[in-house]
Amino acid sequence: MIEVKGLVKNFGSKRAVDGVSLTVRKGDILGFLGPNGAGKSTTMKMITGFLRPDAGSACVDGIDVAVDPVGVKCRVGYLPENAPAYPEMTVEEFLGFIAEVRGYRGAEHRARVDRAVGLTHLGPVRKQTLETLSKGYKQRVGFAQALLHDPPTLVLDEPTDGLDPNQKNEVRTLIKSMASEKAVILSTHILEEVEAICNRVIIISRGRVVVDETPAELQARQPSARLDEIFRSLTQTDQ
Repeated sequence: MIEVKGLVKNFGSKRAVDGVSLTVRKGDILGFLGPNGAGKSTTMKMITGFLRPDAGSACVDGIDVAVDPVGVKCRVGYLPENAPAYPEMTVEEFLGFIAEVRGYRGAEHRARVDRAVGLTHLGPVRKQTLETLSKGYKQRVGFAQALLHDPPTLVLDEPTDGLDPNQKNEVRTLIKSMASEKAVILSTHILEEVEAICNRVIIISRGRVVVDETPAELQARQPSARLDEIFRSLTQTDQ
């Protein structure tokens, strides 16, 4: 579903992403890890068509993002870090706007909004403006817009950021329940999240992939160590 080959992105003299390659198949929940500034968000923005790579390629569902970025956006649900929104809109108005942008009208429009609200448990705040919501609810609104068009791929940048423990479990359960029919890239700094729902792990350090294996294989590198200790040992040059 997602195939990335040799992605490179420079910002001035800084190489933020340096030859990243990865493949995500339907049924995969890929935990995408790395220290702050390692290139995770930049890689995700290139996969979803929000940044153009300086070299390399990214294809989603067989479509090259450089050739048809709109076609890729139709097939991706993207939750960026600090997802932008219109603070004066209510939750219902914002999701309705997203549904309209996605091309839905009439009964289908209402059904898509209702489904997204239900999946992310936004019913109690449906009529509230986004500026009045807690950080956790704002994050759920961002997740709802990513799910609204039921895309075959999800690219989620810190989807449980700001949620309380119960809300985190709800979101993880939702992601896991959808994984059999989707390809998911999940950026997170919460290693227990990787253990809970991911079947693959990629660790990026200084813009390069240093690990691409299962959580069990990652743990087997140092069987007596915690995952956070293994992570630090693999990325210590970024500290």
